[in-house]
Amino acid sequence: MIFFANPKSEYIYLKKKIDSKIKKVLESNSYILGKEVENFEKSFSKYIGIKFSAGVSSGTDAIILALQSINIKKGDEIITSSHTAYATIAAIVDVGAIPVFVDIKRDDFTIDVSKIEKKISNKTKAIIAVHIYGNPVDIKELIKIKKRYKIPLIEDCAQAHGAEYKKKKVGTFGDFSCFSFYPTKNLGTFGDAGIVSTNKNKIYKKLKLLREYGWVKKNISLQNGSNKRLDELHAGILNIKLAYLDQFNNKRILIAHKYLKFIKSKKIILPEISSFKKHVFHLFVVRVKNKKRNNFLNYLKKNNIYAGIHYPIPNHLQKPFLKYHNTKLPITEEISKEIVSIPNYPLLSNKQISKIIDVINKF
Repeated sequence: MIFFANPKSEYIYLKKKIDSKIKKVLESNSYILGKEVENFEKSFSKYIGIKFSAGVSSGTDAIILALQSINIKKGDEIITSSHTAYATIAAIVDVGAIPVFVDIKRDDFTIDVSKIEKKISNKTKAIIAVHIYGNPVDIKELIKIKKRYKIPLIEDCAQAHGAEYKKKKVGTFGDFSCFSFYPTKNLGTFGDAGIVSTNKNKIYKKLKLLREYGWVKKNISLQNGSNKRLDELHAGILNIKLAYLDQFNNKRILIAHKYLKFIKSKKIILPEISSFKKHVFHLFVVRVKNKKRNNFLNYLKKNNIYAGIHYPIPNHLQKPFLKYHNTKLPITEEISKEIVSIPNYPLLSNKQISKIIDVINKF
């Protein structure tokens, strides 16, 4: 069976190093916010090219903390796309804010930046730009809007570890960048973990207070905060895997280019790739024409290929978020009925890749 993601394969590939690191952490008697977390925060900051990073408990919590650190309050509006993981919108709602949805571009699934300004009001307090599937948004135009209206920009990089816009890594353009290290991510641990990165020292210090009860030191709180800490075990695993991120990303890109070159089925629409963006293909997402998606999924399954759908129900149509749905998002709704994520992970074999291409071409 070929799955669309297989984090276990990365564990097997790095088993000796990961097992050794886990043993070292367990024997250290230090399990929360210790040396492993500190080392990972520094190494990750250096990798993306930013000054500060605070390890947290998940990608969702990373967004929540970023919003809390700029004092987002009940009734504030946050502009973002509906075509994203549920977590992006859940974080906005968690802090009492209102998600304001903008449609996406049909060719690459990223937010249509040209439609953002029409959504800006005096209640707009931030924009969350999602680098969906590993593909950067049109960040140059978004920066112009951010500066023109003086609105904080949060980059949701949960699917874009190592992605670049004009040779500069995503996560370095906004006021904050938020990453998830969920097991299936380009850089993932074997549980939940995340990080918030920023170039602003004052905000970084506030993030650290917010993630651990507002403590300036143990049991002494300077402000209200909660428990959203990164633990040593996950940080230790991430310290191992960060060294392999570029290698694994390059393999994802190589597989994607094979798909783009050799998939010839006329019933499949392939994604469009920009020459000035480094798409790291967290997911390789195709569209199936003429309402044949279920047929395609069943056909793949019969051939022992298990694909996914990210995301079958747009967030603005999810029951908890229906009350925020006050605009038309025709492209988002259209592509939600067509998209399929076909297998693309670093340790797919050449034989498996060839089988996937051959099976799809016979559909």
